Amino acid sequence: MSSVNTQEISHFQKDSAHWWDEKGPFAPLHKMNPTRLEFIRDNIVGHFDKDEDAFNVYKGLNFLDIGCGGGLVCEPLARLGGKITGLDADKQAISVAQDHAKNENLDISYLNTTAEQLVLDKKTFDVVTALEIIEHVDNREEFLKNCLKLVKPNGLLVLSTLNRTVPSLLFGKLAAEYVLGLVPAGTHDWNKFVKPSEIQSILLQENAITKDIKGITYNLLKDKFKLNSKDMNINYILCATRKSI
Repeated sequence: MSSVNTQEISHFQKDSAHWWDEKGPFAPLHKMNPTRLEFIRDNIVGHFDKDEDAFNVYKGLNFLDIGCGGGLVCEPLARLGGKITGLDADKQAISVAQDHAKNENLDISYLNTTAEQLVLDKKTFDVVTALEIIEHVDNREEFLKNCLKLVKPNGLLVLSTLNRTVPSLLFGKLAAEYVLGLVPAGTHDWNKFVKPSEIQSILLQENAITKDIKGITYNLLKDKFKLNSKDMNINYILCATRKSI
C-alpha cells in the first residue's frame, strides 16, 4: 500500500523553494533541527560505540532520511562522515536538496521515490530517520513497517512526530498554525497525530524495541526547542532498534 498522500505533497510543494530560508515556512524545522540532531547523535554514539568527539563520528554508517525535504537533516549527517541517502515524494524538494548539497560540496544521494519502492529494491541501512513525516502519510502502520524493513538487523530507526493529545491540539495545531503563525495554516491534521504507545505497539509486532524516547518542548520566550524526558504532550522523538530475526 502506498504511503503517499497527494494532498499533503501538494501542501508542502508550494513552499519547496523555501526549504533553506530560516525565516520562511520551514522555520520551525530549522529551530528544531539542533535538538533532533542531538538526540540522533546521542543514540548513535551509544549504540554503535562511536567516539562522540570525533570529527567524522558517523564514518562507516549508511543513513536513509525518509521525507528529507530540502535536506535539513541530511547535510549535518553528511558533514560528520555518514553516507547519506535522502528520500522524498516531493520532486521539487529533491531538486532543492540536490542544488543545495552541490553548492555545499556535499556528496548526498537524493531520491524522488517512496519507502515502499526501496523495500522492493531490498535496500537496507544502518540508520533510518523518519522525522515529522508519519503524521503526513497514508497507511501509517504499513509505512512504519516499511521503515523498519529498511533498517539492518541491529540498526536504528529514529522517528519524531506529534502526540495526539489535548495540548497538541491546542498548541501544536491551533496556536502554532492560527495564532502564532509558526507553520502555515493547514499543515497538520490533529487526527493523524500518533501516540507513542501506538508507535511502540507496531514496533513490538515487528521485532523491534524502543531504546530511547524523549519529548521535544518549545520555549516561546527563548524561541528554542529542547529535549525533555518527562514532557511528551506535543512533540516527541524515539529511537528503536531492529533485532535480528
